[in-house]
Amino acid sequence: MKIAFISDIHGNAVALDAVLKDIKEKSIEAVYVLGDICYRGPEPKRSLQLVQSLQTKVIKGNADEWVVRGVRKGEVPDKALELMNLERDWTAAQLDAEDMAYLQSLPEQLTITEKGITIHAFHATPVSLFDVVLPGEPDEGLVEKLISHQNADILIYAHIHKPYIRYIKGKVIMNIGSVGLPFDGLRKASYGIVEIVEGRVQTSIVRVETDVEKVVSQFKAADYPNLHIIEVVQNASL
Repeated sequence: MKIAFISDIHGNAVALDAVLKDIKEKSIEAVYVLGDICYRGPEPKRSLQLVQSLQTKVIKGNADEWVVRGVRKGEVPDKALELMNLERDWTAAQLDAEDMAYLQSLPEQLTITEKGITIHAFHATPVSLFDVVLPGEPDEGLVEKLISHQNADILIYAHIHKPYIRYIKGKVIMNIGSVGLPFDGLRKASYGIVEIVEGRVQTSIVRVETDVEKVVSQFKAADYPNLHIIEVVQNASL
């Protein structure tokens, strides 16, 4: 069984197209989506439509929550709050009531059992859409923040836009990075694969080439309210 996990598309349908093409070429049998579908990219509507066309299980990310109800004080630095809400308002204006209802209704966690292996997936942590757990987190922190909440063989999350895989206390922890907005300096979309064969597990991070300049042109043509995001896309870094 070969399973793909994708997340943090952030309205970048061009990158999502490339990832879905790569997934198809790899003959992957199932795809799951871990949130942050629309916000902060030039094609929120098409990104959502592509995700829905997968007819698969999708969970909510913090940016999906923001699209529904706005960014609240305390969730981001005060100096960024007004601009991020302008971005939210622009994104919401590209969607309709049915789209908003879909985002609002998404569950926050996903558990899958395949061939005796249990996978628990969530956006940021099992108890929060917003907490940040970085690749350099000490083992003790990963146990407390990610492992202690669920009895699963593999724990998969997204949110930080920096993919990695670690092994702690017999568990696999995998961050699958970001399809649409990587922050690790590599201008390639990121997603994760879990392959289960007769109780044996192999995990991997896949990087996919995308048309970054096309996305930059889309931002400019769309009159997007925060053109600093273009630098983030071009540099794959905040």
